[in-house]
Order: sequence, then structure tokens, then C-alpha cells
Amino acid sequence: MLVSKDFKLKYRRSALGILWSVLNPLLMMAVLTAVFSFMFRFEIENFPVYLILGNTIFALMADSTTTAMNSIIDSAPLIKKIRIHKILFPLEKVLFQLVNFLFSLIAVAAVLLFFRIVPTANVLFLPLLLVYVVTFSFGIGLLLSAAAVFFRDVIHLWSVVVTAWTYATPLFYPTSILQDWMMAIMQWNPMYYYVTYFREIVLWGQTPGLAENAICAGFALAALGAGLLVFHKTQKKFILYV
Repeated sequence: MLVSKDFKLKYRRSALGILWSVLNPLLMMAVLTAVFSFMFRFEIENFPVYLILGNTIFALMADSTTTAMNSIIDSAPLIKKIRIHKILFPLEKVLFQLVNFLFSLIAVAAVLLFFRIVPTANVLFLPLLLVYVVTFSFGIGLLLSAAAVFFRDVIHLWSVVVTAWTYATPLFYPTSILQDWMMAIMQWNPMYYYVTYFREIVLWGQTPGLAENAICAGFALAALGAGLLVFHKTQKKFILYV
């Protein structure tokens, strides 16, 4: 019911409605392709596909964590009126963004079709990737939602972090341009692995290795564990601060 309500609110009085979930990644891909193909000239084969794959999976994390961060504060009237498991609110926001991501896959399929790229059987790893990303996003969302209740500055700070994280992840540039010390830092960026995983199974037709899956799962479980720990320790005080 909460997910359905969010869809109605997001697309209320919009002529195109849910089609914006398809149009947004396409329009963003077109703009960034124009900028980085002609101005900065990164030589990446099938660059629009490379770009839209990175942007859509990164947007799933960014939108999930941002909306989850505000979920407890936005649900204050409901929390004060009835007894309800508070963890449902950040979870619902992440699930809503997952549904939104699934609609954006229509845009991804259209771009693949335009460039005549036929995905291999490795695309069947996509549900596993989504489990990793959703778990990771939910964990971070729990941390942020708990922190935002007590420190509203977290809401403003997170927008800066996401912007910096966008440029620190190879969404629109190749890792080949990075120096060795930059690549060493990149190894600690969870989104680098999730973005690369998505491109491997869809664009490059590669099978993710056991080590790659272990790293992706490790980041996801670490984020979830930290998020659950902080959320459960602080949730009893939420009603005093919302």
C-alpha cells in the first residue's frame, strides 16, 4: 500500500506519468553522451550503453538511500498515531525505487536494441545483482534514516556525498584513465563493483567470478548489518525527535 501511494504521489498531475521512469534515463544518457563523446571524447565502445547501464544502477542506490533517509521523518504523523514496525518505512522506500528501476530497464532494452547488442545468458545474473544493490542500499538507508532523526544536517550532507560518489564511480569515464593510486582507492568503492557487474552481464557478456560475487555480497551484508544494528538501537527514541 505504501509503495502504491508513493507511485500515485510521484506521478500525480503528470501527463506522462510512469513513462518518466523510462524517459529520465534516456534523456540523461543523451545529455551525458553529447558531453562526454564530443567535448571530453572518451573512447569507449558503445558509450551510450556503457553510460545508461552505469547511471541506472547507480541511481537505484542513490534514490533508495536518499528517500529511505527521509522515511522516518516524513512518516512522523503515522508513527505518533499507531504502533507499527518503523523499519517498514525505509524498506518501502527501497522497494519503491526497485520497482522504478525495473521500469527503467525498458529504456536500457531500447538502447541495446538500437545498438544491436544482444545480451547473453549472463543477463540471468541480474536478479542476483539486484539483491546485492538493494541489500546494500537498504543497509545504508537504515543508517541514514536513524541518523537523520537526531541530526537533520545529515540530510543536507548526504546530497553532497552522493554527488561526490557519482564522480568517484566510473559512470561516464573508463577506469583506464585513472592512476594506480586512484584505482587502489576505487577498490573500496562498492558501487564500482556493482556498476562493473551490471556492464559485464549485459554489455560485455561476461560471467561474474566467485571472487566478484563475494565482494559484492560482502559490501551488501556489511552495510545491512551496520544499518540494522544502529536502527534497532535507536528506534525507540525516534518518537521523541520526529
